[in-house]
Amino acid sequence: MSLTHGIQLPVQSQSTLYAQAWEAAAGPADLVAVAQAADRAGFGYLACCDHVAVPRRLAPAMGTVWYDPVATLAHLAAVTERVRLLSHVAVVGLRHPLLTAKQYATLDQLSGGRLILGVGAGHVREEFEALGAEFERRGAVLDETIDALRSALGPAEYPEHHGKRYDFADLGQLPRPAQRHVPLWVGGSSPAAVRRAALKADGWLPQGDPRGRLPGQLARIRRLREEAALDGEFTVGAITEALYVGEPGWDVGPRTLTGTPEEIAGSLRAYPAMGVDQIQVRFRSRSRAELIDQIGAFGTTVAPLLTD
Repeated sequence: MSLTHGIQLPVQSQSTLYAQAWEAAAGPADLVAVAQAADRAGFGYLACCDHVAVPRRLAPAMGTVWYDPVATLAHLAAVTERVRLLSHVAVVGLRHPLLTAKQYATLDQLSGGRLILGVGAGHVREEFEALGAEFERRGAVLDETIDALRSALGPAEYPEHHGKRYDFADLGQLPRPAQRHVPLWVGGSSPAAVRRAALKADGWLPQGDPRGRLPGQLARIRRLREEAALDGEFTVGAITEALYVGEPGWDVGPRTLTGTPEEIAGSLRAYPAMGVDQIQVRFRSRSRAELIDQIGAFGTTVAPLLTD
């Protein structure tokens, strides 16, 4: 069994669904400290979300704090050494694929080849409309954008793509990514997103599927890939329940996995048993210091129990 683990960073997105109270007053220094703690603790990746603008009708739930993923991950690349950098997820349909490729190719080059490009269809109509992007056909746009990005993030100095929406050739883009092949993961748990991940991506990032739903989703992915004769490397992800290593001594809220490292690892082993390759973990915390302690405790006491 081998199960890698990553973390969606605090502070950079502050939806009421998951942000901890202390994050509201936090800023760049806190982001750097947490990223460096995850790097030291052997985490596989840091993840950052993507929203350009949040409409008033959604702000009470989503908040309006959403750091730009390219700028944020580039900043953190400079202060970390080995941890990979994941956009979870970039709403690439909001931008021309050559613009997206320029930004993320530069990030990959600057970070020494640590990028994982996570992409998704998006869900905020007003955001698309404000930027002149297609909302109703965002799934079809994403499908073509993935194809265009495969070319634009490849090794060729002059990438080429000829599609219904995007058509480009003879336009040079340097620097190229440091990686010859940038991993591209698709996020989302709708039937369309799962199909897109299975057939067009190198991995799948579910959007909050509970454990009981994962086996059916993974079976569908396997079936779709078998039917399409796709046998390349494919990374299956999962987002775990909220975690707290040890006995918290305070109300950590519902649906939180707590206990000894052995108890937590025993529960998390259910994921690789289903066929999951990497888990994204999130910790309950009351301060930056407590979160850093949790990251360290997980890395030193829980993670070793997740790899044979």
